[in-house]
Amino acid sequence: MFPISYRDLELMLLDRGVGVDHTTIFRWTQAYAAELDKRIRPHLRMSNGSWRVDETYVKVKGRWMYLYRAVDSRGQTINFLPSAKRDPEAAKRFFRKALAQSHTVNPRTITVDKNAAYPKAAAEMKKDSELWRWSRLRQVKYLNNIVEQDHRNVKRLACPGLGFGSFWTARRTLAGYETMAMIRKGQVRNIGGNDIKARRGS
Repeated sequence: MFPISYRDLELMLLDRGVGVDHTTIFRWTQAYAAELDKRIRPHLRMSNGSWRVDETYVKVKGRWMYLYRAVDSRGQTINFLPSAKRDPEAAKRFFRKALAQSHTVNPRTITVDKNAAYPKAAAEMKKDSELWRWSRLRQVKYLNNIVEQDHRNVKRLACPGLGFGSFWTARRTLAGYETMAMIRKGQVRNIGGNDIKARRGS
């Protein structure tokens, strides 16, 4: 939730009389973040059919990689996918992953930027009946302000760690960031976004 490193957390816990090494906190994240993401998925509120899709960047082993993310028109998180490439195949992988979630519906509109990979990916998926044929792809950058603003929360958390050590470390850690963001947004049924006690119990 807060933009601090594992070493900062180690010092904060030590200040409260709890001796935990920062590598232990890292291992907790790797062990539990993906599991928490998996467990909350069946309990998410349904997203609407207006998707806003965009990519941002995260650093992995000193190199910049792409992070595909989508929210609906209310700002509710749909899904995310780290990727080494930014091409039609990566876009299709992301769309397939998003469509496979229990809280998503086949989109009525998909708003993207001017990336040429999206029209090709959408056309191929419609041809293969993976995407609703009436789904409309809109390449209008200013309409994507919602998802671009939402990127800031992920970037804010990733920056103190100075990048990820591997692709799988990035994937699991990002799952934790996105999961906690969904809980704070109130996307989990019966847990209010501002209900700290309920969030902790989940």
